Amino acid sequence: MQIQVRTEKMLVAGNWLEARTMFDVINPQNNEVIAKVPKATEKDMMRAIEKSEEAFRHLASWPTHERIKVLQKAADYVANNFENFAETIALEGSKTINEARSEVTRTIQTLNISAEEVRRLKGETLNFDQREGSENRTGYYYRFPIGIIAAITPFNDPLNLVAHKVGPALAAGNPIIVKPASNTPLSALLLAKALDEAGVPKGFLSVVTGAGSDIGDTLITHPFVKMVSFTGGFEAGEKIAHKAGLKKVAMELGSNSPVIVLKDACLSDAVISTVSGAFSAAGQNCLGVQRIFVEESVYKPFISAFVDRTKELTVGDKMSEWTDVGPLINEKEAKRVETWIEEAVFEGAVIETGGRREGAYIQPTVLTHVSPQSTIYQEEVFGPVVMIEAVGHLKEAIKKANDVNYGLQAGIFTKNMDHAFYAVHHLQSGAVMVNDSSDYRIDEMPFGGVKGSGLGREGIRYAIHDMTDPKVVCFKIDSMWGVS
Repeated sequence: MQIQVRTEKMLVAGNWLEARTMFDVINPQNNEVIAKVPKATEKDMMRAIEKSEEAFRHLASWPTHERIKVLQKAADYVANNFENFAETIALEGSKTINEARSEVTRTIQTLNISAEEVRRLKGETLNFDQREGSENRTGYYYRFPIGIIAAITPFNDPLNLVAHKVGPALAAGNPIIVKPASNTPLSALLLAKALDEAGVPKGFLSVVTGAGSDIGDTLITHPFVKMVSFTGGFEAGEKIAHKAGLKKVAMELGSNSPVIVLKDACLSDAVISTVSGAFSAAGQNCLGVQRIFVEESVYKPFISAFVDRTKELTVGDKMSEWTDVGPLINEKEAKRVETWIEEAVFEGAVIETGGRREGAYIQPTVLTHVSPQSTIYQEEVFGPVVMIEAVGHLKEAIKKANDVNYGLQAGIFTKNMDHAFYAVHHLQSGAVMVNDSSDYRIDEMPFGGVKGSGLGREGIRYAIHDMTDPKVVCFKIDSMWGVS
């Protein structure tokens, strides 16, 4: 279909602004320009930060009921403009239209959950008389907003991952400045419009578009910014953590998710779940299934069924209702994945299906006999590639599953509860999905990992906790009441 190139403005502390320089947003499917977006400068970012700080100091207490109302109205706006949001996600990114619709649905839930959590942002009373000599003291603590939150978001979930930072920040009463991925800024700008229309206080939300090399360091290092919330790659996360200095940092840095399939598992369920987990969003999913360890006695029937189902997937036009797998975010990333596949094959891997690249598309690829030293085995592939390996028993599977520098989520398929609990306690990951693939998630749960998968936890309640600080209040009662 013919796309009209639109020109966008960015939101800087409540004002929709143009810029002298614009950059193109490209549809990775066909390299067509779909929009032109402001390329912000350091001056633009400084303005966003300074105006946000000014707004935060001016609005010292943003009432609970107003925060709830803004988040609920924004959720309603997204719901009322559902297809516009879905088409934007699909056009600028890698998701098919059906996957994009699922993301819009989750975004509505994320905003509504954020509104609900505002009601539960409470402290509690403290028993000061537990200390001898403090019988005449009473008090409590409450949580207060910390100040400006910096949010740096990736391309693979360009709407819901922005909502996962903006929703909790506003729920906690903090201003937030979003620097979205340059590949996919349109979804973040649409969400900004929803919140602006919903009445977010002027200065409490900015979406500043542009190159990280131009504006990233200013956002990360400025003393007015009290927390950096980043979702992205491990190396970028290390650099940001180093530059941020003494401020709060929350990071989700990707994964290399394992799934274990034991001989007593329901193989049909395991195949359906893991094929979906490996190839949805063209594998550009931090929870995507990357390594599958199958008990030897069911290895052959599992891999046969897995390959057959993989071959049934339709690769093609993102906007088609019938497409299962779209392109990667750009041809450069597709070439990287192709190179990793070729390297693995050179080192002894066997391609059971797929392995071909055409432009930004990679055919869903199943590899066996992959060397544990291969790049594709050790690192996050972030593409439609899965490795399947036979193992002798559960302990071997867990040892292999843990033998990488990532630990975001994992899965295990088994009917044996002893085996399930053993895996829960021994898999090194932030979550273990029993009889489900590693990519299952609800937006309310604590989300994050161990090792190179990041620091802290997302999920609305847990992000709000990190975006607030406790303040203790203690009353010495006898002096206040004048009791002798």
